[in-house]
Amino acid sequence: LNPANTYNVKSLVAGKVLTSSFEEGDIVEEGTVLYTVDSSDATTKAEQASIALQQAQRSYDKTADRQYVRAEVAGVVSALKVAKGDEVTSGQEVAVIRDSSKMVLRLEFPAADAATFSVGQSAEVTLDGTFETLTGTVTAVTGTDALSTGNLLTRTVTIAVQNAGGLTTAQAATASINGVSSIGSATFGYQAERTLTAQAAGTVTSIHVQEGQTVAENDILIELSGDDLTESIQSASETLRSAEISLQNLQDTMANYTVTSPISGTIIEKDAKVGDAVKSGDTLCVIYDLSYLEMTLNVDELEILSIKEGQNVTITADAISDRTFTGVVTSVSKAGTTAGGTTTYPVTIRIDDTGDLLPGMNATAEIVTESADNVLSVPNAAITRGNYVLVTKDSPSAANADDSMTAPDGYVYVKVETGVSDDDYIAITSGLTAEDTVAYDSSYSTTTLAGEGVQLVMDGGDMGGGPGGAPGGGGPGGGQ
Repeated sequence: LNPANTYNVKSLVAGKVLTSSFEEGDIVEEGTVLYTVDSSDATTKAEQASIALQQAQRSYDKTADRQYVRAEVAGVVSALKVAKGDEVTSGQEVAVIRDSSKMVLRLEFPAADAATFSVGQSAEVTLDGTFETLTGTVTAVTGTDALSTGNLLTRTVTIAVQNAGGLTTAQAATASINGVSSIGSATFGYQAERTLTAQAAGTVTSIHVQEGQTVAENDILIELSGDDLTESIQSASETLRSAEISLQNLQDTMANYTVTSPISGTIIEKDAKVGDAVKSGDTLCVIYDLSYLEMTLNVDELEILSIKEGQNVTITADAISDRTFTGVVTSVSKAGTTAGGTTTYPVTIRIDDTGDLLPGMNATAEIVTESADNVLSVPNAAITRGNYVLVTKDSPSAANADDSMTAPDGYVYVKVETGVSDDDYIAITSGLTAEDTVAYDSSYSTTTLAGEGVQLVMDGGDMGGGPGGAPGGGGPGGGQ
């Protein structure tokens, strides 16, 4: 007898057993934590792999972005220096972006006064030539003094002025802050101006903007392509994927440091305890699923065709002599094994009501292949070759005697049809009645019962006692 399922729980990692809160004989449910193994080394490796993945991701993003020229600031495209189809080199200037929404003045103020200025402070800006005044805002003040012409200590103050559209870099202006005037005038500058360059060599495959178009920071202006660029992106992609796989493998391995029960069952063996150092592949414990038992029979080829799934089986065990158990055929294998000229086929039987049965016990199974209830039957020895039965001449069925058969005095042979049989009885489906008296040789069956000295046993009256619990037959009825 075998358990429904046997599982040898093995360690998939190496380490020291930290916990193990069960003992032999305990019943555990599927998913119950059986062991935890020290995972400190694996945790460190996983952290290192995570860092390597982040680095690979940044490298890939940077490499992949080399195929684009992006706006470094928001503004207006003031110049495009390439056209679609042009070949460019790495570092070549391709576009210029200016942010003229605000214009910037950088003016010198007396150092003593400028030291009292602060960022965000209002300034009055006066345009040269028109003397138009505008409001500006202090955005920066240098922290150190500088010596200007005339040996005057000064500091540079940066003032931003909102541009309604009329200010250009050719316009000059002065400013005053808190009543303190700047030392001289200066021309306006753009709030931001960037000359964009190609990050890689390649061919211009697409231009997404036109000169004079307003763009936002990080917008794509130009796309590039090329064999070297494609190869470097592919290489970075493969490195990134390798880092992802390495981290995933380590994360999967981390789960192996917590060992759970793969099935619900009973702990049969506990091979590792707290403090033990285990290696990958070591058996930690053995679990049996005892929800039912199984046994496998090797059935002869002459009988295998009569075995079907679902047939009932009567089980007896050597160790439990006072009880029989019921099983059912669950599998009939088509993979036969030949030994000594005989082929057998494995047949699996399941026993749900196991009682006191235990795995490892020796048991015998009897499979009921056919059955018949309440049928007329005779002993197997009463059937001669050709399916003839010897009956007394005064039996009702003697009227159907086969005159070509030579029978002992007072008897005739009757042709019958047979059905289900077991080791002792065979069912008669036609040719006899329950009132017939049958004679047969108790030791063997033959068609030459007319010789001298043949001992005959007669069964008569209520014939039966065959398979399936049919009514019992009459006893022996004299001899001749």
